[in-house]
Amino acid sequence: MIENVAYTAEALSTGAGRDGRVRSDDGRVDLDMAIPQQMGGSGAGSNPEQLFAAGYAACFHSALQNVARVQKVSPGETSVGSRVSIGANGAGGFELAVELEVVVPDLPREQAEQLVEAAEKVCPYSNATRGNIDLRLSVVEG
Repeated sequence: MIENVAYTAEALSTGAGRDGRVRSDDGRVDLDMAIPQQMGGSGAGSNPEQLFAAGYAACFHSALQNVARVQKVSPGETSVGSRVSIGANGAGGFELAVELEVVVPDLPREQAEQLVEAAEKVCPYSNATRGNIDLRLSVVEG
């Protein structure tokens, strides 16, 4: 268990899960959910993979900026793009894969890659999923 919990998010899923509704306890997240068209659904709402992609991108970006501050480097106007894929795992279930594309415009490529590697070690999403999902990190041009 986590020592010294800093924050706990709460959300409730109602309806039919992927074809239902999700709402955070403070109401800031309040979304209709729908199975993506590519998976046979209507696509008329958000889905867990979009939410995971958004959360991972924001969390990793924050970790990147924090590592840059600690290392006293100025990476410029950074950004993190996230792709979350879902597919069959061959055992009757499903699995996720994540690709993170990181833009670090004001550092040489090698230094940017080292910064991204350091961020991967401190990002809570990376720590939670390490060894459980395929993660591909890349430094890209803005």
